[in-house]
Amino acid sequence: MLPTIAWENGEVVMIDQRKLPSREVYVRCRSGRDVAKAIRTMVIRGAPAIGVAAAMGVALELRRSTTTGTTQLATEFYRTCDLLAATRPTAVNLFWAIERMKRVFAGAMRAGQSTAELQATIDAEAARIHDEDVANCRALGRHGVEIMPDEGRVLTHCNAGALATGGYGSALGVVRAAVEAGKRVAVYADETRPFLQGARLTAWELVRDGIDTTVITDGMVGSLMRSGQVDVVVVGADRIAANGDVANKIGTYTVAVLAREHDVPFYVAAPVSTIDLSTPDGSGIPIEERDPREVTHLGSLQLTPEGAKIWNPAFDITPARFVAGIITEHGICRSPFAESLTAVCETEGSEETGGRRHSASAKASADTPKLAVRSHSASEGGEAGEA
Repeated sequence: MLPTIAWENGEVVMIDQRKLPSREVYVRCRSGRDVAKAIRTMVIRGAPAIGVAAAMGVALELRRSTTTGTTQLATEFYRTCDLLAATRPTAVNLFWAIERMKRVFAGAMRAGQSTAELQATIDAEAARIHDEDVANCRALGRHGVEIMPDEGRVLTHCNAGALATGGYGSALGVVRAAVEAGKRVAVYADETRPFLQGARLTAWELVRDGIDTTVITDGMVGSLMRSGQVDVVVVGADRIAANGDVANKIGTYTVAVLAREHDVPFYVAAPVSTIDLSTPDGSGIPIEERDPREVTHLGSLQLTPEGAKIWNPAFDITPARFVAGIITEHGICRSPFAESLTAVCETEGSEETGGRRHSASAKASADTPKLAVRSHSASEGGEAGEA
């Protein structure tokens, strides 16, 4: 399994997704601030992976604290949580992970833990969040096998693979599970402008796994579907509202509309931590707007003339009516989503000790496997717009 993020020698190490596929470079984060920068500049991206990174960033900052008083440690803890929460507004897993860490920390404080015990408790919780994410992706992949043809072609948008999660992937987890089950699946990967996550990351992952992969430009989707070349669409999600509206990478809505027009089933694959029951529908999901340079430049090459205005939303909203089902680690949710999503969140809550809550809002403020890497620090490396 491709490791996306891990501990190594007391540092959080993550593959630099801006450099793929041409170079496999790793970033070493030595503080919570380093992790925040890595999230903000898309060294690491994908909603579940961002949540895992945030949890590890909080643990990292507490690891390096030299304070001997629990009150000062609490100040540092909450300051780091606020720093990480301010990085990206759309991916609900970020806020879910931070709120989960806050609940655990508050409980440990009430229990009278020492500074060393608090550090160990937060360390262990970050490790659990990572390990649970991998396990959840594998579970949702197994549930998703049923919607995959025994032999057929699946289209996916952006990257919802191992790189976007703690490992294995959500949408690509469904593809991997189908292949592991003996199904013969070929994948069309949208290039996904402007950051090219499909062309750079999805294709890189699938080719490494030996899965038949064809990269297409975003504008080719309609013609491909019209010619009967797509059997099913599976995408990931950054936030799912209570009614089933889905926020995902910009261009997903276009794919969903085209899928409906051509009678191609459109599925979303995401862990329950991506469901936000506190947001009634997609109109309440904040949409991040990113650096215009992501559109105007490809690396150092300028693509647009000076003076042209740029609009660069990172996500769009796909209405629930276009979604055939939402694949989670507890099964496939179908319409009416207000009922099925609530039920799956209640199932998750009843199975996990500690009373984890399965909604979060953008208003909310033991080591994992080792990596053998060549690396640079988070304070080095490319700009946010580097593609």
